[in-house]
Amino acid sequence: MAVFFGDSRARFWPDPHVDGLRFKNRGISGETTVQIVGRFEAHITRLAPRIVILQAGVNDLKEIPLFPHRRNEIVGDCKANLRHIIARSRELGATVIVTTIFPPGEVPLERRPVWSPDIEKAVEEVNADLRSLASDRIILLDSWKLLEDKGRLHNGYGLDTLHLTSAGYGVLEKELEKVLAALPAEILAPARP
Repeated sequence: MAVFFGDSRARFWPDPHVDGLRFKNRGISGETTVQIVGRFEAHITRLAPRIVILQAGVNDLKEIPLFPHRRNEIVGDCKANLRHIIARSRELGATVIVTTIFPPGEVPLERRPVWSPDIEKAVEEVNADLRSLASDRIILLDSWKLLEDKGRLHNGYGLDTLHLTSAGYGVLEKELEKVLAALPAEILAPARP
């Protein structure tokens, strides 16, 4: 079994088409990484998945314009929480497919007073940290590189500032299917009773 874990960006990710692999979705809209860490035991440990697909962090970073004096703390906490989720998943024996935080879409006029270019800079910092974690059982799916065009979501991929259209998810799903197909057979094999 594979579990999508994270915020709304994980929640709305459609199940890929992989023979013999079941998917559960444990994405919850609006959650920050500290909230996601808080429900790890209930949503991941009890399921004992072979694969955890993690997409989270943007809800932490979008708070930077509201608390600019806490910017470094927000970024540091986001990195630490994502690392904690990855480490706990690995302790359970799961392979982790960690996705970078994908870029924001167009920021509408009404949202601009609570938006800042520092959000994109913070996303880049967190993504650099996530990229540094890649190993044989921590696989990076670089959604930023797949979806980005000049620092924003590629035209046609953004439903709004933070969420994807079906076309955007289609790009991610195609790449995820490639990543899953490349995993060793013992990871994809159904668990024995």
